[in-house]
Amino acid sequence: MASQYDVIVVGSGPGGYVAAIRASQLGLKTAVIERENLGGICLNWGCIPTKALLKSAQVFEYIKHSKDYGITVGDANADFSAVIKRSRGVADSMSKGVQFLMRKNKIDVINGTGKVKPGKKVEVTEKDGKATTYDAKHIIIATGGRARQLPAVPIDGQKVIEYRKAMSLEKRPDSMLVIGSGAIGVEFAYVYASMGTKVTIIEFMPNIVPVEDEDISKELAKQYKKLGVEIHTKSEVTKVDTSGNGCKVFVKTPDGEKTFDVDVVLSAAGVIANIENIGLEETGISTDRGKIVTDDYYRTNVDGYYAIGDCTKGQALAHVASAEAIICIEKIAGLPHVEPLNYNNIPGCTYCTPEIASVGYTEKAAREAGYEIKVGKFPFSASGKAKASGAPEGFVKVIFDAKYGEWLGAHMIGYNVTEMIAEVVAARRLETTGHEILKAVHPHPTMSEAIKDATEAAYDEAIHL
Repeated sequence: MASQYDVIVVGSGPGGYVAAIRASQLGLKTAVIERENLGGICLNWGCIPTKALLKSAQVFEYIKHSKDYGITVGDANADFSAVIKRSRGVADSMSKGVQFLMRKNKIDVINGTGKVKPGKKVEVTEKDGKATTYDAKHIIIATGGRARQLPAVPIDGQKVIEYRKAMSLEKRPDSMLVIGSGAIGVEFAYVYASMGTKVTIIEFMPNIVPVEDEDISKELAKQYKKLGVEIHTKSEVTKVDTSGNGCKVFVKTPDGEKTFDVDVVLSAAGVIANIENIGLEETGISTDRGKIVTDDYYRTNVDGYYAIGDCTKGQALAHVASAEAIICIEKIAGLPHVEPLNYNNIPGCTYCTPEIASVGYTEKAAREAGYEIKVGKFPFSASGKAKASGAPEGFVKVIFDAKYGEWLGAHMIGYNVTEMIAEVVAARRLETTGHEILKAVHPHPTMSEAIKDATEAAYDEAIHL
């Protein structure tokens, strides 16, 4: 293995491995450093294995409601250990896929913990303590993030757990309290609740999935209550007592302090960047509020050092890290017309049931930004495809600038909507107006035609409402 490279990437998540592949494609001698498994958290403990768990939960829900589709089956039981095993198998296969891509693109994989050093160097320490130093013209930090620990709720990995443990428990708990209702919180809440666990969600903000449009939050809360999930908003966990067989959780709510006795507490209160002990201080790389500071092309304040993904200020999403990786590498390689990323056109997807997908301004944010807006909503209860699929819950909501027709935002909740949001992202990228969406023929019957139906509603031209 060489000691000198054009590019060294520290971390092999969806930012790191994409950066390495694009660098190699552009003729740069590249190495990637990884201390655990190729693919990072996303492939091994995040995006991919959670989707496998969610699919198992969804299949179980289908079986339980098979009579709704005219099909009778015997009593179904969820083999929790088999569900976990399938999820781990999917993750392992995806990680092996990244290994193949590294070989295909002739990228050196260096196993160990990377630490950046002054003079465009990276020191890699192997598990046995052996340290080796590598040189590169360009060093990209893509160290990702980890679960945030709340001061009042220390994670012990047994009774108070984070997402990694939540997808590898040996036994399904009878009861679980989830702290936080972002994507991680509501996805695990659905998995466990659908399999029979009594789930309680505690959210500090006024609505669950608080980054979403308020209409989306209210609809998900309604659907989760039907599932049997107990939700407390404007509430805060002040203490967790794990001295007994389970957990006694003390929660400050608008109605006073309440206590909950549960088997397990899942702390899902966000993600923090992995920037400790990676050599930033020694190298002189600036940070702010726990993130590495970069410019629009992911250059740090120190020449030759870059940072992408969850350790920087952008949204902590896999597809954001990948997009940042490509921009960073193409700028390094000197490609012409490399454009900064538009962080207001990043799709957000939550894969619970019903799914959530959104991009751009919420209605509240659009009004606060001073826009005069047109808003259209189309419920899936009026969609032939949704009704036929047995999934009439949810809606599509679109927001346009009333003056010029600019597509300001879109917010969806329902079956398979995470597969629909890309239309809006592409349209906004192309500066497509509402008037053009009105004239764009959408196939029938599909879930996606609800986008056109919602646009018609915004412009008072609704046909199917």
